[in-house]
Amino acid sequence: MTQTPRLLLDARAELGEGPRWHEAEKRLYWVDIARNELHRLDPVTSQDECRTFQSPIGCFAFMKEGGLMLAMKDGFARLAHFDAQPEPFGEQIFSGSPDLRFNDGRTDRHGRFWAGSVNMLKSAHDAALYRLDSDGTVTQVEGGMLTCNGAAFSPDGKHFYHTDTPSHTVRVYDYDETAGTLSHCRIFHQFPMGKGRPDGACVDVEGCYWTALFDGGRVVRLSPQGEILAQVALPAKRPTMIALGGPDLRTAYVTTARTGLSPEILAQEPFSGGIFCFDVEVAGMPETPFGTG
Repeated sequence: MTQTPRLLLDARAELGEGPRWHEAEKRLYWVDIARNELHRLDPVTSQDECRTFQSPIGCFAFMKEGGLMLAMKDGFARLAHFDAQPEPFGEQIFSGSPDLRFNDGRTDRHGRFWAGSVNMLKSAHDAALYRLDSDGTVTQVEGGMLTCNGAAFSPDGKHFYHTDTPSHTVRVYDYDETAGTLSHCRIFHQFPMGKGRPDGACVDVEGCYWTALFDGGRVVRLSPQGEILAQVALPAKRPTMIALGGPDLRTAYVTTARTGLSPEILAQEPFSGGIFCFDVEVAGMPETPFGTG
């Protein structure tokens, strides 16, 4: 399987992240975490709407009644519509922790929002994975990490994937959908050190796991058994996340970052921070809105 990435938007994002396809609107939502921005992109016209907040958005989920559930610096916040002001939702669990913020997340088939945090200074292994229920209850599920990333569920809802990015290891768990609990953690895939770290991810309808390799300049498709099936090189060293969207969910959208790159590398890779796309043969999974269950 060969794919040729295309530059969809020369966004020059500092830390482009979190792409999500909104089926009803036919728009790609994404964030620039470093600039506290939320974006809404029309891939047909390349028109990109942007708004800025007072604190960074790590990730978000669409809501059943419309709007978004944002995972921000201090905690979760409800955004009634794109131009609204965020309203805190549930306990603001990081309000007294300046080194921590939310980073990456995904809803399960019952509409629970699973979001991981990052220690921005890498000063302690105190990043964790949390579950947000529709009543605003925030539950810590697993801790001891630096950068909780790559959250995704298998199509049948029986498995959950994520990574602590600096470990280069993608983990898989058994998932009890009724109880909302994880068990039987094991290594899904171990990437070699120094060739790219697993960052944001998604799963397609065949249960294959797509992950962006930060500092690896590529995205990788893994089988349900954790074997590499395909790799797609990008003209940007720091891809951050991949989403499958478009009218038939067969377009891959990849966000990238410019953060930390030297002027020499940026001269070689001028479209770093852009959003790229390419066609895939296997469709992605539609996003489940928060609060669905």
